[in-house]
Amino acid sequence: MIRSQRGMTLVELVISIVIIGIAAAALFSAIASITARSSDPMLRQQSLMIAESYLEALLVADLASYPDLIPSDEEPKGIDKELSAYRVTAVVGDAELGPAGNQVDAVRIDVSVTDPAGQTLTLTGYRTDY
Repeated sequence: MIRSQRGMTLVELVISIVIIGIAAAALFSAIASITARSSDPMLRQQSLMIAESYLEALLVADLASYPDLIPSDEEPKGIDKELSAYRVTAVVGDAELGPAGNQVDAVRIDVSVTDPAGQTLTLTGYRTDY
């Protein structure tokens, strides 16, 4: 009597290992890509909080009397050294708001914060003479 054999040949085993290896490599590369960018939202949120605090301070400050309050590529002040890798720059300039012929003089303040990854976030605020 001849019995039918069951099981895998060596060639089938090697092919299945190669296919599983390719699938695992693709999965690991996708996970590595996602993990590498997982801190970006935190960096952006910290940049936003720093920019908002500087913009709020500059909007109420007397910049004509104290021009030294305008930061120029410096680390944030009054913040722990964990955020010292961030860079803050502010640009203050004249602007006019409103429709043509009925414009109001204003000051435009642009605050830019560069995070440790090199991405820059810019917030703009206007201050009018009221």
